[in-house]
Amino acid sequence: MLTQLALWQATLRTWLADRARLGETGASMVEYSLLLALIAVVAIAALVFLGHSVNNTLNNVAGNINNP
Repeated sequence: MLTQLALWQATLRTWLADRARLGETGASMVEYSLLLALIAVVAIAALVFLGHSVNNTLNNVAGNINNP
C-alpha cells in the first residue's frame, strides 16, 4: 500500500510539474498578445490625435520645397 501511494504521489508531482510548465508558456503568450494590442491602440490613438498636425507640417515642408 505504501509503495502504491509513493508511486501515485510521484506521478501526481510529475503531472503537476508538466502542467505548471505548460501554464507558463500559455501565460507568456497571453501577455505578449495583450502587449501587442496595447501598442496597437496607442499607435492608433497617436495617429488620430496627431494626424492633422503631422499632415499640416508635411504639407508645409512639401510646399517650401516646391516653392523655394
